[in-house]
Amino acid sequence: MSKKRIGLLTGGGDCPGLNAVIRGVTKAAINLHNIETVGFYDGFQGLIEKRYSILSLEDVSGILHQGGTILGTSNKANPFSYTIKEGTKNTTIDVSDDCMELYKGLGLDALVCAGGDGTMSIAGQLAEKGARVIGMPKTIDKDLMETDTTFGFDSARSSVTDAIDRIHTTAKSHHRVMLVEVMGRNAGWLALESGVAGGGDIIIIPEIPSG
Repeated sequence: MSKKRIGLLTGGGDCPGLNAVIRGVTKAAINLHNIETVGFYDGFQGLIEKRYSILSLEDVSGILHQGGTILGTSNKANPFSYTIKEGTKNTTIDVSDDCMELYKGLGLDALVCAGGDGTMSIAGQLAEKGARVIGMPKTIDKDLMETDTTFGFDSARSSVTDAIDRIHTTAKSHHRVMLVEVMGRNAGWLALESGVAGGGDIIIIPEIPSG
């Protein structure tokens, strides 16, 4: 029986915790299940351009304290709508079949995708084409359905709360009202939880219309 093998990629924006995910998946695969881990560089870009390497225990050791992701990431590479240049113009093509060929050619038993909405949508489409996919919810917005929390949210909430704590004295000294805008797109979790923790007087979130 040949050794089992899984693929691993990080898509979308970077956030704290991604290297911990890479380390955890790789070490568990090798130490607990004798499974080989193939790391794709720059998210789905690596899958499209066939840029990858086998991850060893040495590769993922000592990376817990590092920010970002050692595999790199991309929030533009979509195998189902991949932008290429034809002459002086850009056009989009579907290269998902090529990605599936690489998936099968490498003998992957599953593809672990760490990412948010966009990454999970692409992963779902690959699953429809026959890939076995494991989704690792990663987004500071905490806006993935059926998910209680996501990698990156806790660190983002702590950072925003710290920033709010630091401007209290400035606001008081100058008798000013401070407006703090945070990320989250259509989800207000980051604004809500950091606003409550930081003692915000008014918290505006997209789930509750302000008009």
